[in-house]
Amino acid sequence: MAVSALQACGAQVIDRLLAAGCLAAEEEAEELIAKAPDHYTLDSWVRRREEGEPLAWVTGTLQFCGRTLLIDPGVYVPRLQSEELARRAARLLAASGGRAADLCTGSGAIASHLMGEAPAVAVVGVDIDTRAVACARRNGVHAVLGDLAGPLRPKGFDLVTAVAPYVPTDQLTVLPADVQRYEPRIALDGGHEGLDLVRRIVVSASRLLRSGGWLLLELGGQQDKALRPALAAAGFGPASSWFDEDGDLRGLEAQATGSSA
Repeated sequence: MAVSALQACGAQVIDRLLAAGCLAAEEEAEELIAKAPDHYTLDSWVRRREEGEPLAWVTGTLQFCGRTLLIDPGVYVPRLQSEELARRAARLLAASGGRAADLCTGSGAIASHLMGEAPAVAVVGVDIDTRAVACARRNGVHAVLGDLAGPLRPKGFDLVTAVAPYVPTDQLTVLPADVQRYEPRIALDGGHEGLDLVRRIVVSASRLLRSGGWLLLELGGQQDKALRPALAAAGFGPASSWFDEDGDLRGLEAQATGSSA
């Protein structure tokens, strides 16, 4: 869209987004205007955003770790907080080489970053959602349809990552209304403690990883402490947690020892 058109409609778009409750109205307006090919598309996109549809679904793209991802409607939208996991995983993979598996890959955000940072390393993404697998493949990820470690070769990996659903079921109502309305519940609902699938991932990772391999998980609350028994039973050493600038838990990493209880 031409610069003159941007100047003409920018304030109006911002006002509409503010009225709809968008917290980052100016930034969203700038992105919508920059990506819309014409006024008709822009108006359609703004209406979709006013109704609460995720911005990434509307524009079809998202920036993650400095890379542009394609995001299909119906696929979980990667969060900014997940970039730290992606960067930590990329550093470990670059140092160790080998193979990486990204479970619950979704759009392939983590896997795509790993591929970009360590292009000589083999990376595979796994998801149970056909839409997610198709989206990840559009992002260049070798993605397969399956349940966690099911389609993968045991003891064939040096790194396993996962951004699994970890919101406790009774806390789903605390999420923003548009997230509850639009984003797939299967990508959000982690069960009673938020760890139903995460505990299964720990077991799956123990089957996939060679001795000395790394598991990186995104978590919240006090879930790192609650997960310690499962990690120890699956043959992982002491886990190291990381936190954001506000002191909130964002994830943990643990190394496989090659033995399990």
